[in-house]
Amino acid sequence: MERTIARYIADEDLLSHEGTVLVALSGGADSVALLRVLLALGYRCEAAHCNFHLRGAESDRDERFVRALCQEQKVALHVAHFDTSAEARRRHVSVEMAARDLRYGWFERIRQQTGATAIAVAHHRDDSVETLLLNLLRGTGINGLRGIRPKNGHVVRPLLCVGRQDIVAYLQRAGQAYVTDSTNLQQDYTRNKIRLSVLPLLESLNPSVSNTLWTTARHLDQAAAIYQKAVEEALGRIRTPGGISIPALMAEVSAETILFEALHPLGFNEQQVQDMLRSLRGQPGKEFRSASWRVVKDRDELLIAPCAADTPPVLYARQYDYTPGFAITREKDTACFDSDKLHAPFGLRRWQQGDSFVPFGMKGTKMVSDYLTDRKVSRIGKERQWLLTCGKDIAWLVDERPDNRFRIDTTTRRVLVVSTRTQDGFAPLEVGTGTAPGEKDKLT
Repeated sequence: MERTIARYIADEDLLSHEGTVLVALSGGADSVALLRVLLALGYRCEAAHCNFHLRGAESDRDERFVRALCQEQKVALHVAHFDTSAEARRRHVSVEMAARDLRYGWFERIRQQTGATAIAVAHHRDDSVETLLLNLLRGTGINGLRGIRPKNGHVVRPLLCVGRQDIVAYLQRAGQAYVTDSTNLQQDYTRNKIRLSVLPLLESLNPSVSNTLWTTARHLDQAAAIYQKAVEEALGRIRTPGGISIPALMAEVSAETILFEALHPLGFNEQQVQDMLRSLRGQPGKEFRSASWRVVKDRDELLIAPCAADTPPVLYARQYDYTPGFAITREKDTACFDSDKLHAPFGLRRWQQGDSFVPFGMKGTKMVSDYLTDRKVSRIGKERQWLLTCGKDIAWLVDERPDNRFRIDTTTRRVLVVSTRTQDGFAPLEVGTGTAPGEKDKLT
């Protein structure tokens, strides 16, 4: 088994003899075998043990065993104690999820403190097969059928090439004791049911089913690499600055698959993706939301934006005495006004139907809605448009265009420059408080 694992480590480029390996050591058969194999192969190891205090005296028994084993093998040991149940309640997650996050977070901190090059965990072939079956029961795509990956960042899994029976036989030959987690023998969890009931049934049909499924998962892993490359190329074809091009999406071989891959990382599920596809033939305006993102069907685009709070932008201002050499900026995030033409109070609000203004450079009024449409502003962009008002008049479509009535001309004596970005000498502009633009001490 040591030769098999050594070949697997080399084939997958998991470990180097140059650095220290931090071994996740629970005291169970798998982790004990992992430590013994890596030591036998000449790796310099330290161990890390988590006491989650979930199994009473059994948790303390595991810690005592691990301490004795590391002392016997002359391996440095790091131990952490966690109130896992309290952490799960605090975060409103399952105990299993809380334990997993606590474990891997602490492992990474210890890795950085010790300078270890890798964190070795003891998942083996049967664990990978159980994961495949578990994902299959829940419903999954090709990535969920790849099983457990041999490497994820600094976390490596050298035992994925061997099964549970191989591990137990190895420890028996070595005369090495280990502890057993009694919860692994209970069928309270779906994974345990797969391990204790489903896999034995499958083995009655095919005695080598674990190896067969693991081999299949490796083939799917290679297929998934090809699939992922094709998906990335498709995403490059359909993405736009504001979201996803509908014509480009519908030109793909499988629009549903590509749309799912684009939106699943943002929290959208398969049913929502199907609903989006059905909405593409309908009128613009249909909206879909995940916990943090929204997708809006526009004319030829699925617009994607965060579900941001309705927080107005912060405006910064500075007042100058006008001189003939004053240069009016052309940047959209900054507007220049004749200070004496403005009137209190300043305000910030979203635009509303019926709003009109005189766009800079024009003489007649124009509806804000028509202006934004002519500018081809997206539906989400329109929803985000803020107005700087003075009294009842619109002074600036923020980050878009100022009103021509407040322009600088030959009669201008003072200039007020307003921007959505900080600049030297600028101070926050007071809005909605009746601040008069001529009160220089409040603006500079």
